[in-house]
Amino acid sequence: MSNTKKLLSQLSQLANSTESDNKNLLKQLNRRPQSEVDALFQKLHDEVFEEINCLDCANCCSTISPIITDRDIDKMAKALRIKPSEVVTKYLRIDEDNDYVYRNHPCPFLGADNYCSIYEDRPKACREYPHTDRRKIQQLFNLTLKNAKVCPAVYLVLEKARGLR
Repeated sequence: MSNTKKLLSQLSQLANSTESDNKNLLKQLNRRPQSEVDALFQKLHDEVFEEINCLDCANCCSTISPIITDRDIDKMAKALRIKPSEVVTKYLRIDEDNDYVYRNHPCPFLGADNYCSIYEDRPKACREYPHTDRRKIQQLFNLTLKNAKVCPAVYLVLEKARGLR
C-alpha cells in the first residue's frame, strides 16, 4: 500500500483529531505578512507533492464536486463534442449556493485508474485543487481546514506547518 493510500485510510480520523491545532495555527499565520505565509505554503506544498501522488488517491474526485463555471462548461462541451446545454443536463446540478456542481460522486470523468478523461479541459477548480500553492492563501484558510479532511496533501501541509512553529 502506498503512503498516500495509507494516509487516506486514516485521513478523516487524523484531520478531526488535529482540527483544533490547525485552527490555532491558521489563526497565528493570519497575523503574519501575506508574502511570508504565501512563501511558506508554496514551499510546503512543493515538499508534500514530492511524497504524494494524486493518482494513488483521487479522494477529491471521489467525494466532492468543484464549482463549475460557464467557461468550464464551454471547455468541457468542446472536449466532449457536445453542446454546453447537454453538459449541464447530463452532468451538472445547481447547489444550495446557486453554483453548478457535478450531479453525482464520484466525478463522472474519473476513470477506474484515477485518471481524468477530460484532464486537459477539466474545471478551473480542479486545476487549482488543493489550493495550497495559491497566492493570498490566508483568504482560503477556512477552505484549507475543510480540504484537510479530503486531501492527504493538505493534511500534510498543515502538519509540516505546525512542526515549524
